Amino acid sequence: MTERCVTESPSDPTPEHVTSPTKIDPYAWLLVGLLWVIGFLNYLDRQVLFSVFAVLRSSVSLSDAQLGLLSTFFLWTYACASPFGGFLSDRFGRRRVIIASLLSWSAICWAIGHTDSFAQLAVGQALMGICESCYIPAALALIADYHGSRTRSLATGLHQSGIYLGIIAGGAGGGWIAEHYGWRYAFSALGLAGMLYVPLVVALLKDKPRKPSDEAHRQPPQLLSSFRELMRLPGYPTMLVVFGLFSMGGWLIMTWLPLYLYERYHLSLAGAGFSATFYIQAAALGGVFLGGPLSDLWSRRTSKARLLIQAGGLMLCVPFVFFVGFTSSILISTMSLVIYGFARTFYDINTMPVLCQIAKPGLRATGYGLFNLSGTLLGGMTAAVAGFLKSSLGIGGCLQVGSILFFLSAFLLFRLTVPKSKPEFVESPAG
Repeated sequence: MTERCVTESPSDPTPEHVTSPTKIDPYAWLLVGLLWVIGFLNYLDRQVLFSVFAVLRSSVSLSDAQLGLLSTFFLWTYACASPFGGFLSDRFGRRRVIIASLLSWSAICWAIGHTDSFAQLAVGQALMGICESCYIPAALALIADYHGSRTRSLATGLHQSGIYLGIIAGGAGGGWIAEHYGWRYAFSALGLAGMLYVPLVVALLKDKPRKPSDEAHRQPPQLLSSFRELMRLPGYPTMLVVFGLFSMGGWLIMTWLPLYLYERYHLSLAGAGFSATFYIQAAALGGVFLGGPLSDLWSRRTSKARLLIQAGGLMLCVPFVFFVGFTSSILISTMSLVIYGFARTFYDINTMPVLCQIAKPGLRATGYGLFNLSGTLLGGMTAAVAGFLKSSLGIGGCLQVGSILFFLSAFLLFRLTVPKSKPEFVESPAG
């Protein structure tokens, strides 16, 4: 039986029919560009650690287990801090949290370049996870504040493209810098770049102005009450489960694909790392420019459009992720990775826009923070379990399990129905 979020009346207009602005404030697009750079740095700074493992191990005399723990410390703190980072954005404003997050993680990144022990690196990665966890929920919520239903998916997707390129640059550029100048220079240079960008962000970034009448009736959100309110929203628990399942499949691929390509096709380490990241992330850029406008246009006709596009993208992932784990042809594998990267974007760029259809502005960053908690904990756990199953299922078999996770995600989204917009969610004509 299909899960319904609210009882809908055929006469009720969808938000796309009655609340979408005819004009978009030019600042709304400037905002996306401003945040694009921060999103790029956010993922570049975290990805660079994995690209310098080889030189880091010899320089600081780390074991393989200690290298793995550095990643674990980041993921655990990132996951646990995400809901609180989102709440801080809803409570104190997006701008403050974004600036504080960028400044703090950049300073920590710079400091990591001056560490000389495992304990110092571990503390640095843990602090990096806390500080970076505050950015994504706040940034996506701020984009949603400025972009109404006519442009929300495209704007979210454009910001997401900075993340995709940050992953590529962190894998390729970080390794190149470490190889030529040392791993310390990679962290110090990236940290300094982030700190130098802060003054521009302080000068240009601003929260969406609220009407005086809104401020008069607005009560500051409370942490536990925000969590309870989110879990009572019709459809939100299902979205939370879907985000977790989607992340489980994604982390399987991101963690084990380089080794799988290296062992199955006898690529070099550099070639396997390139193939495991570049094709997926480059294809994702195409998904942004098709999926974003398509979602925004179709959502004017039906409130379920974004959900259907999310589900359709995940369903398209299913056979091609399976092919990656099944085929012995590197050509078919590469083509499958391209289609997977393209299709999964349809889910990514619509997660916050769909959340906006059920959650009022004061809950959106917190809601996305809980998504991050679910996705990072379950995804990291799944990647670890796959390591234990490698000897029995093989990495190819684990990737095929990932395709099942994408199928379950798509199935749950197809069953879900989002509500018509409530009056308090109506956007102003400016945004």
